[in-house]
Amino acid sequence: MDPLTDDNPITIQVLGICSALAITAELRASVVMAISVLAVMAIGNVVISLMRNVIPSKIRIIVQLIVVATLVILVDLILKAFAFELSKQLSVFIGLIITNCIIMGRFEAFALGNNPWHSLLDGIGNAAGYGIILVIVGFFRELLGSGTLFGYKVLGDSIEKTGLYALGYENNGFMVLSPMALIVIGIIIWVQRTRNKELIED
Repeated sequence: MDPLTDDNPITIQVLGICSALAITAELRASVVMAISVLAVMAIGNVVISLMRNVIPSKIRIIVQLIVVATLVILVDLILKAFAFELSKQLSVFIGLIITNCIIMGRFEAFALGNNPWHSLLDGIGNAAGYGIILVIVGFFRELLGSGTLFGYKVLGDSIEKTGLYALGYENNGFMVLSPMALIVIGIIIWVQRTRNKELIED
């Protein structure tokens, strides 16, 4: 449970920031990326754990990359088969899961030294911690930037009527730009450290 709170991969370990910047302008993309990473990390951790006693130390990184690349290709093919438009939207970012330092870090730090069950739990926990931040950032960026959630209108733009503007929420276009992902993550980090003073570094 630690990655969900006080050992979160993004807000505490500061890993996996790139995808949080790139794909969180829409909540749907954030959720799909979170689920994709969850599948890759959970299954990958189990596979690496099962192979831990037969992987030569000198080539362990190569083996880890092959495992994660194979799983990412499977995820990409599934997305193309069942959610093609979303697959095009995520495009290269699904492939970049291969280089996600959270996944490689858990393979190296945990799966290589623990049994498959504990490795599965570790993979699920860390991927869930990563996914929660993606979903929170995606929620606020889409809601305040586009006035929608999952593509459905929630906050109305000002609508031009007979030369006047109807009362309504004016979308903040800045929210859909990548810098806002950093700002939202920064706010989450601030809230987290305000809640738990032990996380504040000296």
